[in-house]
Amino acid sequence: MERGNQTRVRNFLLLGFTEEPDLQPLLFGLFLSMYLITVLGNLVIVLAVSSDSHLHTPMYFFLVNLSFVDICFTSTTIPKMLVNIQTQSKVITYGGCITQMYFFLLFVVLDNFLLTTMAYDRFVAICHPLHYTVIMHPRLCGLLVLVAWCVSVMGSLLETLPVLRLSFTNMEIPHYFCDLPEVLKLACSDTLVNNIVVYFVTIVLAVFPFSGILFSYAQIFSSILRISSARGKYKAFSTCGSHLSVVSLFYGTGLGVYLSSAATSSSRTSVVASVMYTMVTPMLNPFIYSLRNRDIKGALGARLVRVVTVRDEVIGLSGIAGCTIRRTRNPAFLGSIF
Repeated sequence: MERGNQTRVRNFLLLGFTEEPDLQPLLFGLFLSMYLITVLGNLVIVLAVSSDSHLHTPMYFFLVNLSFVDICFTSTTIPKMLVNIQTQSKVITYGGCITQMYFFLLFVVLDNFLLTTMAYDRFVAICHPLHYTVIMHPRLCGLLVLVAWCVSVMGSLLETLPVLRLSFTNMEIPHYFCDLPEVLKLACSDTLVNNIVVYFVTIVLAVFPFSGILFSYAQIFSSILRISSARGKYKAFSTCGSHLSVVSLFYGTGLGVYLSSAATSSSRTSVVASVMYTMVTPMLNPFIYSLRNRDIKGALGARLVRVVTVRDEVIGLSGIAGCTIRRTRNPAFLGSIF
């Protein structure tokens, strides 16, 4: 009991990337830039979809939720890392570590389910186009997102709560955030239950959704191949090209993190691979959807034109007001009035 209480008041140390002081400003600038690009890029997607009524469709409804989750996903790890670099401190409290671990797992699982629902949306749109509006009803879309949130909350709790029973002697985490596998390696008590729970949750909340994506795209490709014209095939494939790119990037980097940690005992390799998964992927998602999607580009262009028009109108009104003020201060102008 005493050891458990001692564990709860002690702090973890996030060793991060390197201890060389000359590299700290470079790392701080690099990761701050990546974080700002991620947040601003995903906010632009949210604003573009929200401001254009033509984009109020199931596909873009899921895209807005994905952008919001990506902002939250990066915000669970990068701000704390930036604070540690700036203050030259590696400390994270025990409660802060558990909280960070919980929200990191929550948003990872949410990404899985949102990508799966988006694959299902593309499956219905391409394989059952005549029934799309009936099947993808707004109520169903809202229900799918609500279920994704509920399952993600329960799944992340199921993985995080067993960590509270563990005791630790070594508190140094060779990572820049509280990654569950790295924390389990530090435990001096038995982690069999934790490992069983992790494998079970991974199969249910990661493998099954990924299988759903594979099934959806198998049906999509089968339907596209049955289209006779090349133009029809291109048009059908272009509707799911952005989503397929994001899915490949998300699961490809995730698999890279798993393989790098399994193939080598070097924590440095795993940390570098995690950067691709936790930072690069959320940063690239807005660019993939904005550059490969004609509707998003159109909405962004219309938004930009609207902003420029409003700015010109404000400048024009301020110019007229300034001219009027100067004229009213002119004695000749006042004399002509009186």
